[in-house]
Amino acid sequence: MATTDEQNINIGSTNHALTQEQNSSVQNANDGSWKAKLNIPEKDHRIRTSDVTNTKGNEFEDFCLKRELLMGIFEKGWDKPSPIQEASIPIALTGRDIVARAKNGTGKTGAYAIPILERCDPCKDEVQALIIVPTRELALQTSQICRELSKHVGSQVMVTTGGTNLKDDIMRLYDQVHVIVATPGRILDLLNKNVVKSSKCQMLVLDEGDKLLSQDFKDMLDSIINHLPTDRQVLLYSATFPISVQHFMRKHLNNPYEINLMDELTLKGVTQYYAYVREKQKVHCLNTLFSKLQINQSIIFCNTAQRVELLAKKITELGYSCFYIHSKMNQQHRNRVFHDFRQGLCRNLVCSDLFTRGIDIQAVNVVINFDFPKYSETYLHRIGRSGRYGHLGIAINLITFDDRFNLFKVEEELGTEIKPIPKIIDKALYVAEYHMEKPEGPGDSCQQICAQQQIYPQQIKK
Repeated sequence: MATTDEQNINIGSTNHALTQEQNSSVQNANDGSWKAKLNIPEKDHRIRTSDVTNTKGNEFEDFCLKRELLMGIFEKGWDKPSPIQEASIPIALTGRDIVARAKNGTGKTGAYAIPILERCDPCKDEVQALIIVPTRELALQTSQICRELSKHVGSQVMVTTGGTNLKDDIMRLYDQVHVIVATPGRILDLLNKNVVKSSKCQMLVLDEGDKLLSQDFKDMLDSIINHLPTDRQVLLYSATFPISVQHFMRKHLNNPYEINLMDELTLKGVTQYYAYVREKQKVHCLNTLFSKLQINQSIIFCNTAQRVELLAKKITELGYSCFYIHSKMNQQHRNRVFHDFRQGLCRNLVCSDLFTRGIDIQAVNVVINFDFPKYSETYLHRIGRSGRYGHLGIAINLITFDDRFNLFKVEEELGTEIKPIPKIIDKALYVAEYHMEKPEGPGDSCQQICAQQQIYPQQIKK
């Protein structure tokens, strides 16, 4: 028979085992419930193309990211990684250089922002990563995404661009900064003044690398890299790779991992049309498009700043809401227009090629080339403002007699087809309500979804 002491020991052991088991259960419950407490935005039910869905089936959790970073990712509304994120994130986390080609609007920003924020140590008071982009608007957009992703991590993100007060940037750098998003001219100025301490900056991202390595910026990039440690990691992302990128790779990158997801250059979700018109018919043609198309938001491109302003005035006189933006405008005015258009305060935006790089406004479903571009690369980036992240959109080109050779050249060089515009454009090609996903749950009937989206049953494309 067991003594009292032995019984007490057995009881104590049992209680200890129960306590461990209970603690384990609580821990598991906590592990499973953290997602439920997140402020996750409503799911986007628009159908997406294989540009962003053709993955190996990985989840963000599979990359062994910090929970705080995962919280920011999910609260951003990103449920699964896109192909470029799936291919890039695990390699970037190892510290290896990357050269990646992927289409516009397929998640390149997340592909580099996530590993950078994972590798940054918010406890260290030093600049650890530098993200360089070619335009001020893209810098503002990228910095906002980084801030949203890192809001639970604690990494401090700063944006600095030309056209803003240099003293304000210098004052900001007295505070803790871990990641800087910048345009080339301004960051080089800060580095040369020794205001940015770059000796511990181990990560450099070049977004829209083809533009950054063009003649506009090339010498600046070489100077910027000379300020960084020799063992830094370089992540280079672009949709097109001219010869300048290959020269840069050989000079500055160490055995880079190459990613090429460009089976074709144009986005699968963007349907392209042309309308053959005389120059003096363009405004009338545009007015007809406005009256016939179901535009959520549109971006209209002109080839010069002067034509941007003239067209914006004409559109306003026709009675349509319209903003305009170009590189000769005051920076504060540019920022206001960019912010208000993103917020949906205006339906139409007329702009120059300032707005062709990386700008992500998912409400845009129509892009119109009022003036047809001279170069295929410019055309590719312009139409990439529609059909973002695998969604559907249309691009319409107003073609004059003088544009006919450029139209043929663009089709040849991009391997794409630009069709004559039909009398009626199928709304299923660009209007969100006409290409929604099928109901997932048994309780989501067709009538319920129609009611939620304010669609009449006869409008649904069979």
